[in-house]
Amino acid sequence: MSTLIDFILHIDDHLINIVNTFGSSTYLILFAIIFIETGAVIFPFLPGDSLLFAAAALSANATYGLNIGIFVVIFLAASIGGDSLNFFFGNKFGEIIPRHRVLGKFIKEKDLAKAREFFNKYGAMAIFFGRFIPIIRTLIPFVAATSDFPYNRFIKYNLFACFSWVAICCGAGYYFGNIPVVKDNFSMVIIGIVAISLLPAVIGYLKTKFASSK
Repeated sequence: MSTLIDFILHIDDHLINIVNTFGSSTYLILFAIIFIETGAVIFPFLPGDSLLFAAAALSANATYGLNIGIFVVIFLAASIGGDSLNFFFGNKFGEIIPRHRVLGKFIKEKDLAKAREFFNKYGAMAIFFGRFIPIIRTLIPFVAATSDFPYNRFIKYNLFACFSWVAICCGAGYYFGNIPVVKDNFSMVIIGIVAISLLPAVIGYLKTKFASSK
């Protein structure tokens, strides 16, 4: 876990190392990370927003020879494809995974309950809002499938969500990631991105706790 935290907080340095080591294969590696974050269901802790922001920031620097257009395409494909695979897992194994001796350690019933509450509260729009919240974005496709939500309706909201997510995260990284004050305080910016993305979940949790205490 400490390695993952270090990777997220210093994601710009780690991405530079990946680019210097793997060259053009960097695109495939980052595609895999974003795809696995949602598609594999059991890895909701992998970086998402911060990875898009950092990758886009690097692509804006000609030194690294990265193409923002390719990043946009692969991140769209990874997020849409990952969510669809996640939906499939929820449809086929929704009742099995949380109770599995090993897999249940990654997808806990309490996390699913929070995602289900979020989905029930916002309905179909939870598919859009959930894409911007870490952990929740991994669980929402799974929960939607276990709630018998039709895939043809799910994919409509999912496409809108993924296009918006990639546009905002990559756009912010590309246009602001190399501003000196941002570049010199990149770790703090990443912490800020993570904090802002978690804010809706924290507010929802606090509201629930406050309501239950009355």
